[in-house]
Amino acid sequence: MNRDELVRWLDAYLKIGEIPDASLNGLQVEGAPEVKRVGAAVDASLKTFEDAIAQGVDFLIVHHGLFWGEEKPVVGPLKRRLARLFEGNVNLYAAHLPLDVHPEVGNNAVLARALGLSELAPFGAYRGTAIGLQGVFPTAQRLHDVADLLGRLTGMQALVHQGGSDLVKRAAVVTGSGSSFIAEAAREGIELLITGEPKHAAFHEPFEWGINVIYAGHYDTETFGVKALAEKLEAEFGLPWVFLDHPTGL
Repeated sequence: MNRDELVRWLDAYLKIGEIPDASLNGLQVEGAPEVKRVGAAVDASLKTFEDAIAQGVDFLIVHHGLFWGEEKPVVGPLKRRLARLFEGNVNLYAAHLPLDVHPEVGNNAVLARALGLSELAPFGAYRGTAIGLQGVFPTAQRLHDVADLLGRLTGMQALVHQGGSDLVKRAAVVTGSGSSFIAEAAREGIELLITGEPKHAAFHEPFEWGINVIYAGHYDTETFGVKALAEKLEAEFGLPWVFLDHPTGL
């Protein structure tokens, strides 16, 4: 498939230009003009790039790209990362918040559906855009049963900070780094916030606000979107894809 056609389709499908974000979303590095194999990964690391080249990927989609709204000298790790992309003729496409918020292939939407949440509605405002989702379980769930399900979905044991009831019905999902939304969730009557990365500054908040929080890993909660997007490309255009897994443990 022609690279520029694929980029135009992705930009429109993900609404790249409509969502405010520090990330430079879209095509960050230009590579081969024809796309034959897609790679999906969370982070734009050197290991990811080397893995992509080894597996014949010429169009790599990542959630965390190389450029974040500030100019940097092309030295050290950034120089080595770019050099590998150029050597391998690999296109690098980044989708950060546009992939978090997407209603079909977004991290939050895919994870919320996998957890069995229904009546999904926006949650968690960032620069005027809701980046998370809230919903309800069909029946009240035991908190640690939800944590166990998250562990099965991600392959990692989740961390539970129980500040509220053992039974939960209403939950919100903000993948990645969502601990800043604890107070907002509590004020909206949400009983459980599911996010990725625990932060020391937010440790006491669940207990003081009387809300439950499950931390299921920043990396692990953000594998869902890139996989779902790659599956979408395969269904739409017949492009084979591979997931390049380099967990951070965070």
